[in-house]
Amino acid sequence: MSEFAVEMHNVTKVFGDVVAVDHVTMGIRQNEFFAMLGPSGCGKTTSLRLIAGFERPTTGEIFIDGKPVGNTPPFQRDVNTVFQSYALFPHMTVEQNVGFGLEMKGTPHAELKRRVMQALELVRLPHLATRYPHQMSGGQQQRVALARALVNRPKVLLLDEPLGALDAKLRKEMQLELKTLQREIGITFVFVTHDQEEALSMSDRIAVFSRGKVLQIGTPLEIYERPNCRFVADFIGETNFIEGTVSEVRNGFAVLQSNGRTFVGRAGENVQPGIPAVLSVRPEKVQLVEQPATSVNSYDVRVMSVAYVGSDTRVVVRLGEQDIDVWEQNSVSTLDPNYFFAPGETAWLTFPPENALILTD
Repeated sequence: MSEFAVEMHNVTKVFGDVVAVDHVTMGIRQNEFFAMLGPSGCGKTTSLRLIAGFERPTTGEIFIDGKPVGNTPPFQRDVNTVFQSYALFPHMTVEQNVGFGLEMKGTPHAELKRRVMQALELVRLPHLATRYPHQMSGGQQQRVALARALVNRPKVLLLDEPLGALDAKLRKEMQLELKTLQREIGITFVFVTHDQEEALSMSDRIAVFSRGKVLQIGTPLEIYERPNCRFVADFIGETNFIEGTVSEVRNGFAVLQSNGRTFVGRAGENVQPGIPAVLSVRPEKVQLVEQPATSVNSYDVRVMSVAYVGSDTRVVVRLGEQDIDVWEQNSVSTLDPNYFFAPGETAWLTFPPENALILTD
């Protein structure tokens, strides 16, 4: 068995004058929950359709379980796809929807019945086998679509934003259920989403797409804590950017000069003295204090606004001509309004160099 369930080798897909997928190379491991993340039009859904066989690569090759399948039709690939629309047959019961593919293959009735009930057990819906789609909630319909894909026992399950039609609360619940289901059945899930939090919470690894290219592949921790470029840092979560010029690189750290101030952070890829760069620091990685605690990365600021949001207090401060977001966790229960900095007050903004990254564009 190949180490990888799915591989894309230098794959390009062109539609007319549009390069939808631009020389993408990546490997998705066996039994991995792998997310393809990016904004609309970045190439993630086209990549999924290439793996499914709904599109064929213009150049390059796709492998499933080590075998080339670039020109193999979808029904001959050991994959199944779950779409955002679910595409359930309204005139069929849940049981009939799930068993439709097996029936088309001529599966004997007894085996079909057994496998359909096994699939419904997996998604915890055996008690709804005789219902019709319109008699079910959005979350239940989504599970039926999953069962219909899983009943064929594919090596790879492809999911194209399958939670997009659900409300926020149900979406969170289904994220946990999908991850649990993937662990239970032990097959590869390839999940397309534009939701950063969804990708971070569910995936073993994430590929971040932009303009048809894969910019970075890594674990959620690696993608969030060590983005390799400005786009990834900006797209994953919230961050502050300070632009400047690199004056020094030493022992894995870089020094950035910006508007007469000196900032120190970890050096990202290709950071060299003399080049323009940007310092990225997450709002939760910075602190506001009354007095400067260190001689490095401490700056006097003015508080512009304060918003209490329950789990944390979100403060906007002015550093020179730039606004910086600071998220302070509410680890102490207090009703004292004087516990927080107030708009108009002065403070010191500080963060350790290891909490910041200096990146090229």
